[in-house]
Amino acid sequence: MSTVDVLTDQAMVLLQDRPVVPLTTWMADAIGDCAESGRTLQLVTPLDSRLSLPLRVVASGPGVQWVVRNADGYYEGLTGRPLQWSGGTFMPVPEARDYAPGFTTRPTAPIGAQLSLTYRLRHGSGGALGGPVQRLLQLLTGKAPAGWGPAEPLQHPWHPDRLTEYVRGRAAARLIVVGDGPRPAQAVGEFAADGGAVSEVTTVTVGYAPEDTPPLKHLPSLIGAMGAAQPLSSLFAQLIPGRADLTVEARWTGAAAPIGMAVTGTVTGPAGLPGQQVGPAGNPLTLFPLGDGRSPDGWQRHRMLMQHLQSTAAHA
Repeated sequence: MSTVDVLTDQAMVLLQDRPVVPLTTWMADAIGDCAESGRTLQLVTPLDSRLSLPLRVVASGPGVQWVVRNADGYYEGLTGRPLQWSGGTFMPVPEARDYAPGFTTRPTAPIGAQLSLTYRLRHGSGGALGGPVQRLLQLLTGKAPAGWGPAEPLQHPWHPDRLTEYVRGRAAARLIVVGDGPRPAQAVGEFAADGGAVSEVTTVTVGYAPEDTPPLKHLPSLIGAMGAAQPLSSLFAQLIPGRADLTVEARWTGAAAPIGMAVTGTVTGPAGLPGQQVGPAGNPLTLFPLGDGRSPDGWQRHRMLMQHLQSTAAHA
């Protein structure tokens, strides 16, 4: 159980002093309350606290901010931007020109890599919804998921039919799925009703220790296998420097970099960025290699590809 420590017209402030802060049921409800009232949920922790992967995903979007208390100041945990209390909310320090000192301190654990794959698809009006995330976790870890739920700790063992019933009974749902393989693996999925159909955007993340190499050379066949099992709209792969246990510290650990993006159909890319067909001939995907997951140059190719695809769609 948690309590609201400060409530203003602009923000709901929660103080948490624990080693790892998860996305609990209470916190998920508080985030929903803030969305309805137009407030920002500001989660305040000490420097040595970490966020779970699901809470990091939520804090990366609008409406939730991780505020880190260190020495005599505050900063944004995911960006290092110095903050100050205005009387109604935490705001950026106007004169700040650098990261907060705590953000640039050495991480407390070895930094490996987190392989992140985000897929988008549209489910029909019938059928199970848990198949794609189960398939991707099986391909990445060798085992089916262990459990699922809307908050941490997860309440349900893995049953795709029960996940389907939960999602189809709501206009929108955010769900967490945890893997059961030898490496930490989690998925965070966003589902939204669209007429009788359901749209899904899910990110699956697997943690690798520094001495453990992510299977990047197998991604084309993995993406093809995903497309064979379920028609995908797109799939984007990137590497994120981070802890193998998938938690995040309020410290700089490096920038994410893209690996590749697959889109449905046989698609021609922009000049200098050829694609390759993966998956079955009857339901192909075109995979565009973007980088090695280490170099920031891949983001330029990503922008070129997205601009090309958007332009092509506009003239279709």
